[in-house]
Amino acid sequence: MEVKQHALAGLVELIPRVFADDRGVFFETYSARLLAGAGAAADWVQDNQSNSKKGVLRGLHFQRPPHAQAKLVRVGQGRALDVAVDLRTGSPTYGQHQLVELTATKANLLFIPAGFAHGFMALEDNTIFLYKCSDYYAPATEGGLRWDDADLNINWGTEVAPLVSGKDDELPLFKDFVSPF
Repeated sequence: MEVKQHALAGLVELIPRVFADDRGVFFETYSARLLAGAGAAADWVQDNQSNSKKGVLRGLHFQRPPHAQAKLVRVGQGRALDVAVDLRTGSPTYGQHQLVELTATKANLLFIPAGFAHGFMALEDNTIFLYKCSDYYAPATEGGLRWDDADLNINWGTEVAPLVSGKDDELPLFKDFVSPF
């Protein structure tokens, strides 16, 4: 498995070797040893899955301490534009984001440490998005930022307005955010 470190410290992309033949494909989706060696270890306690049609945008979400979550995300079917925003106080990349296209064909994964907001937009119909989380969902500690915040300046790469939940459309702006990380 290839390990790719990104500009935002702690974000690690994993690109597995995909073995394909006339029967289909096989690849490794998780290796605790590999993640630990890449500085991306976590104890996973919950898996989540979503299925989205093209243009659905979910995020930008995080959980505050004491239930902050690291995530290991991938696409099982389709393609998604994944976004992680650094919310770690004192980080030299605080407020910056990283875009990574995750595809079922490439089978790449992205490790997102605690202290990041996370979101994605489905680039194809029936995009299945899979998450491993290092802490359980805790509604009292959930938070988020607006996906279209001008200060974050995220290029979602679409000319068409994404389909966003009412809840996500009402998240606060980055300028009003006080980081708990």
